[in-house]
Order: sequence, then C-alpha cells, then structure tokens
Amino acid sequence: MHVLSGANALEKPSQIPVSDSDWQRTPLAVQVLLVSLWERVGHLEQVVEQQAARISSLETELARRQGRGRRGAKSSSSESGTKTSPRSGKRRSSDRAPGGQPGHEGHGRSLLSVEQVDDLVPVKPCTCHQCGQKLTGDDPHPRRHQVTEIPPVRAYVTEYRFHTLRCQHCDTLTEAAWPAGVPRRSFGSSVQAWVGLLTGAYRVSKRNVVTLLADAFGVHLCLGTVSQLEQEVSTALIAPTADARAYIRQQATVNMDETSWRERRTKAWLWTAVTAGVTVFAIRRHRAREVIDELLGHNNTAIVGSDRYSAYGHLPLSRRQVCWAHVRRTFEDFAARRGEAATTGQQLLEYTEQMFTWWHRVRDGTLQRSSFQVYLSHLRSQVYLQLWCGQQLADAKTAATCGNLLAVEPALWTFARKPGVEPTNNDAERALRHGVLWRHTSFGTHSPNGSRFVERMLTVRDSLRQQQRNVLDYLTTACQAALHNQPAPSLLPQANSVAR
Repeated sequence: MHVLSGANALEKPSQIPVSDSDWQRTPLAVQVLLVSLWERVGHLEQVVEQQAARISSLETELARRQGRGRRGAKSSSSESGTKTSPRSGKRRSSDRAPGGQPGHEGHGRSLLSVEQVDDLVPVKPCTCHQCGQKLTGDDPHPRRHQVTEIPPVRAYVTEYRFHTLRCQHCDTLTEAAWPAGVPRRSFGSSVQAWVGLLTGAYRVSKRNVVTLLADAFGVHLCLGTVSQLEQEVSTALIAPTADARAYIRQQATVNMDETSWRERRTKAWLWTAVTAGVTVFAIRRHRAREVIDELLGHNNTAIVGSDRYSAYGHLPLSRRQVCWAHVRRTFEDFAARRGEAATTGQQLLEYTEQMFTWWHRVRDGTLQRSSFQVYLSHLRSQVYLQLWCGQQLADAKTAATCGNLLAVEPALWTFARKPGVEPTNNDAERALRHGVLWRHTSFGTHSPNGSRFVERMLTVRDSLRQQQRNVLDYLTTACQAALHNQPAPSLLPQANSVAR
C-alpha cells in the first residue's frame, strides 16, 4: 500500500490515469479504495498470464502424447495385420499421477448459511500492521471460515421404578401397570434404529456394532442383543415393506434382477424389483418364474426390464425390455473371438454405440423422440440382418447366441416406443450391489428370520434413498410407532417428492 503524501492524500501511483489535481480533490477513503483495487487488478493480471502459459504448455503436452499414441497404435496394427480385440490384453497404465490433474477445477465445500451456524466468532485485528495504531470498526464483508464439530454424545438412560403398594382396606398388594410405549427390553427405539442402520444400511458386522455403539455413545450391547434388536426392527418394518410390494405391482415399468445368496449354508437367491420411487427385495430358495410372479403379481401388465435369463421367458415380448448393457457385453465376446465371429461382433458393437449415442441425446433433450424412432428403424433392420448372418456362422457358439437374440429381438426395442422405459437394466444391477457386498462379508443369513431382516432393510434403504429421505429418522419413527402399537410411516413416494 502506498504511504500518505500529505495530511489528506495518498501518493498517487503513476499507472493510475488520473491528474494530480483530480487526485487531490478525491476523498481519502476513495483514494484508499482505488489504490487497493488497482493493486489487486495487477495481481490478477499476473495470475491470468501464468494460467494462460500453463494451459498452453498442457495443450502442447497433450497433443504430443496423442500423436505418440496414434503412431504407436498404427505401428502395432500394421505389424500384426489384425485389429486389437476390445477385451484382450491389459489396460496400459498412464503416466499421470493419481488424483486431480493440473488444470482440474476443484470442488470445495460450500459454506452453510448464517442461519445454520450455531456459533459466530468474530476475529479482528487489534492494531495496524503498518503503523501499529489501534483498529476499530467492522468489516462489512469478512472472510468466512467454518469448522464443523461433533459434540460428545452419551446415551440417555431412563429408569422406571415399578412400585407395589398394599391396600390399607383389604390388605391386597397391587403392582404398577406397564406404561404404554415403554419397551420390555433395555433398549429403546433409537438404539433399535441405530442397530438396524449400521447392520442393514452400512453392512457393519455385529461385533463392530457392539464396539462402535460403546465408543460413540457409551451403549454396551452383547452380540445376542444385536440380533434381538435386528428382529425388533424387522418386525416394525413388516407393514411398510408389504405396502412397498403392493406399490411395485401397480407400476407400469419395473426393472428386475437377481443374484446368488446363502441361507443356512444352502443356495438361495436375492431378487430385486426397481421402480422410479420404490425398490423391493426378496430372498427365496429358488430362481424360478414363481418369484417373478410373486413380486409383480399374477395379473400385472408392467413392462419388465431384465437380462435374457430364461425365467423371464414366460412374459410376452411386448412386455419385456432386454438389457442392452448385457447385449453389448455379448457383442464384445463376439469381437474377442476370431474370424467371422469377430467381424460380426465388431459390426454389432458399432451399431450399439450409435444407438446409445442417439439415446443419450434423447435423454438430454438434444434429439426429439420422434426423430430418434426414425433413425432407429433403419438401425434395427441392420442389427437384425447382422444377427441373422451371425446365426449362419460356422462358429456354433456365436450362431446359437445370435439365434437366442433373434428370438427376443422385439424386446430389444421396447424402450423406443414406450416412454419411461430404459434400454438397460442398470438400476436393478446397482440395487443388488449392496446385497452382494453384504453376502461377501456375512456369508448370507442363518435363518429365515435373518433373510426377512435383510430383504426388509434393503427395501427401506434403497427406497428412502431414491426419495432422498433420511434412513435413520425413518427407522427411529418406525420403531417408536411399533412400541405404541401405531402404524409405521409409509415407504411410498410422498406427494411432494420429485420423480426421478
């Protein structure tokens, strides 16, 4: 900062295009502000120049690497005379360091509003760093910095003392009745909810739940108590999860998938049915069409997105959408083979990528659905022809797969004519990931009651997260309702919720 040149003026920087007479007539406060801004502009110009030089250097390096990659790919293909299969060999490691790359824009934490802050601590300088004089007043726009802390939490214990009193008239002893809403066990609804959240929503082992609750809240449980609390949570969720199953049966579009499970060391299956607002799960001992009919209802007319598993074969093709993500992986397998099978697979992959390119434009609004349908009509005939040719190949495995795809060919294109239907079954596959990880860490369940807890907790977890509702709050409310013999809150999308 420039020093004072007089009693009421700062020394004017030579770069500021203001005459000396005008400068002298400028109020001191304006002079201070102008000099401060001028110096800040100069600093920002330097930063911009440095960033521009860095960007230019990065662009040059990127062009050099891309050129080297193209030359290497050309040399490799010319030497071998064949194309590299999409799935052969290991992915080449890049030379970039892990983490954010140079030029990447950071994503810092946004500050909470003042109304959300619990405590405000003003931090002011006491004296001027230049002359040492005492400073007073307030900065109208102070720099803000927020620190978040979790205060120490300890469990709240309530002791109920049940008195037995003797009647002075008839000498009869009368014991106090059990108050409504007081659990018979030693732990209330909030502890039940925490156990359900940790074991069900976050896959924490029972031993780690015991340790975590003791360390964080001073609540001491044994392993058997954790299992008992899980069953109390499961009982509280019977009605809302049943309503969620009924809701699924009323939807026009459902995505389904299944994965292996273990119950009492016996093979079982974890099934899921996903809609826009609710997801339900079921653990069953078999993988047959009866489970599909159970989840969908026998009179259901929904369009079902799934893979090509034979259990879905009883559904009419007009009510099916075969997952294109699975189909693309099949085409990648073709391309990884040799001869005509590889050529067929490569061509089908190109058609698939073109379809997805158009579909993504439909989803982001840059392509009208009507135009997409026109484009797709020609592409569909090309895919059909390629599959028919593949069915004639000498490679028996490729020919059989192409024949199977031709048998369900109408179900590949349902999404094009039915709004709300996706070309992939990714929603159902994503829903199963949590269950798959749970199976890996717990090795399944040891009883039907344990399976019911798993399927109900998965239903609650995924449905509430779809609706952006708090899982712990819901579980606490549901357990409180069970203690008071009241209905649990609904798992269905609320009237004011926003559809995905």
